[in-house]
Amino acid sequence: MAESVIDDAVLVLSELLSNACKHGRPLGDVPAGDGDVRAAWQVDAGGRLLVEVTDGGGPTRPAPATPSVTAHGGRGLNIITALADDWGVRDDARGEVTVWVVVHDDVHDPDAGHRRDDFARISAPAVSEIPGLDFADAFDDLG
Repeated sequence: MAESVIDDAVLVLSELLSNACKHGRPLGDVPAGDGDVRAAWQVDAGGRLLVEVTDGGGPTRPAPATPSVTAHGGRGLNIITALADDWGVRDDARGEVTVWVVVHDDVHDPDAGHRRDDFARISAPAVSEIPGLDFADAFDDLG
């Protein structure tokens, strides 16, 4: 598995777990006890990485939001959409909800998406190249 796929999977898993803890109810009938969510991953027959998180369901169904520029949250599923080949929600009869994500893999399918191009790139000059910025002067008085 390519390192970039693993990096993306870690970010996806973090977003899914955050959403489960914030919006979902805990799983009540799992062997480990109350207050749990379940995370799993597998590599499918095509070599793609599938990541999923299951919780006890919540008041709303997981869906990408359109947060304001100043909002402190609401971007998680949009990030997942940018990093994924596909994702979705699976419900079961007990009320458990699983959000699954097939992490985008440039190695196995270079035409699957444009995840790296979906993000704005900002470049800044090295600090040493900024005229008039000399950190040494700030420490001269410390002697």
